[in-house]
Formats: sequence, C-alpha cells, structure tokens
Amino acid sequence: MKTNALLADIYDVLSMIGSILAALQVPRKKVKEPKPYPRPGQKPKDQQHFGRGALPPDKLREWFNEKRRKHHGHD
Repeated sequence: MKTNALLADIYDVLSMIGSILAALQVPRKKVKEPKPYPRPGQKPKDQQHFGRGALPPDKLREWFNEKRRKHHGHD
C-alpha cells in the first residue's frame, strides 16, 4: 500500500513539472494546475455515480433493443 501512495506522489510531482514546463512555453497563457492523483483507499470528491450497478445481460439486451427501435422509428 505504501508503494501505491508513493507512486501517486511521484505522479503528482511529474504532473506539476509538466504544468510548469507548459507555462514556460506559453508565458502569457494561464495553464491549469493538474488535479492530484487519487490516493489508494480514498474516494474522489468529484466522482459521479450513475445507476446502482450493472444490468444483467438479458435486461441490457432488452434496453438496447428498445433504444434501437425508438431510434429507427419502429415504436
């Protein structure tokens, strides 16, 4: 687990260096500060979840066929 945290720290430092180098290339343009890499065991604050989980294959097939029928005007 310590290795993953260390790799996340290295990623953040390299991202910051990349951002600084990009800012040096275009001095008048503001460069966005990179977002930190998610730490192991930590849930990202801005993460969105849609739905409650995966659909079973038969329900997914039904959903897909319904969307296809509506798209092609067969409904």
